[in-house]
Amino acid sequence: MQEKGQPAKILIVDDEMPARYGLRKALERVGYIICEAEDGRAALDAVAGESPDLVLLDINMPVMDGMEALEAISGLEHPPLVIMLTAHGSERIAVEAMKKGAYDYLVKPFEVDELRLIIKNTLEKIYLRRENLLLLQRLADMTRFGALLGESDSMKRVFQLIERIAAADVAVLIQGESGTGKELVAREIHRRSLRKDRPFVCVNSAALPESLIESELFGHEQGAFTGAVTARDGKFLSADGGTIFFDEIGDMSANTQAKILRVIEEKQFQKLGGNRTFSVDVRVISASNKDLIAEIAGGGFREDLYYRLKVVDVTLPPLRERPRDIPLLAQHFIRTFAERHRRPVPTLAPGALRALVACQWPGNVRQLENLLEKVILLYDGDNIEEADIRRELHPRPSAGAVSEGAAYQDIKKAAVEDFERRFIGEQLRRHGGNITQTALSLGMHRQSLQQKIKELRLSVRGEGEGS
Repeated sequence: MQEKGQPAKILIVDDEMPARYGLRKALERVGYIICEAEDGRAALDAVAGESPDLVLLDINMPVMDGMEALEAISGLEHPPLVIMLTAHGSERIAVEAMKKGAYDYLVKPFEVDELRLIIKNTLEKIYLRRENLLLLQRLADMTRFGALLGESDSMKRVFQLIERIAAADVAVLIQGESGTGKELVAREIHRRSLRKDRPFVCVNSAALPESLIESELFGHEQGAFTGAVTARDGKFLSADGGTIFFDEIGDMSANTQAKILRVIEEKQFQKLGGNRTFSVDVRVISASNKDLIAEIAGGGFREDLYYRLKVVDVTLPPLRERPRDIPLLAQHFIRTFAERHRRPVPTLAPGALRALVACQWPGNVRQLENLLEKVILLYDGDNIEEADIRRELHPRPSAGAVSEGAAYQDIKKAAVEDFERRFIGEQLRRHGGNITQTALSLGMHRQSLQQKIKELRLSVRGEGEGS
């Protein structure tokens, strides 16, 4: 088969020599490569020997007619597209042919311009299908880096660095804008490390309330505070022998930074309210979307912790700097979400792909992922068109649109609320919905917990005193 940019090869199948001659002259004049066959059987031999991109197939022929030849061609592993040529009054047969695999049909006599237009549209379909197939093949070749995808030079350097450092068991700092895939890098480093069979524990640094952080990271002993009726392990003990990943570590408070530094240096800690010293063996991987050097200069981040975290650093490029990866990522997300939501896998039209590549993607890979999931859910059809993409890239701003800074604060607030909802919900379930016991275990006043439950819209189930 010819590649895009090279002349397409077209097989003309007709038992009448003058008809073949006329079609050959009309199509060679615009640059197509032409081969011929006088009946259906000869057409099958030509398809096998010439590998045409497109077949113009007459229906009424001796030896083997067009319908028989169509069925045989359609049964091939990689069949060319077929346009049926039918006499006036035989449109019903042509429609039946399309049900059996023909791409389109033309009724004789037809205008040369009409023929050229339908061939042009059909060839565009062929090239689009072929490019999507090539993308799928490239995706299949890249599974060795798990969910991380890319073939740009910058991503190849990231992959090479992951391979070099994964087994080294050193602290790694991953830097990059939000949405570039920092957690995916951390998980891939862990997956390739000697600790791969041990836990990978993720800590969302931005979502840890100061009042809960010591218990969350280090755990607490029974009786550590009023209502602490059982001991609890924290993140460090959960990660013992494995990897602990601090996401957005630049958002940690100074007090928390000091506690983390002490554990990294001493590999020991005590639970809240306890005297027993626990030793842990963890690999620390951290990530930040902030310029930590600038944070150090401004007093927002500890310099000694920075150099403890950054034995090796991995910098992820923003998506706008690696447009070569966008077709690959888009095909991956389209296929993933189509399968997840039980939709047919659509084809990405050339205009739609150009629109994706031209976008600056301030939200990086996460924004691309979210956009394509929405398109898969909202739009029907075999193709994702340019208009579908542009509609989602440039939605009408709502009356209550907020600034970028306000949006970030909303995201941060939502993350904190999500953590509190899960943490308090877990304590409520542990105490059977008893608000008094839950408040004691959290070190809160009963009225404060009731207010928090109302704010977070938590459901309280269970019976007992104070519930």
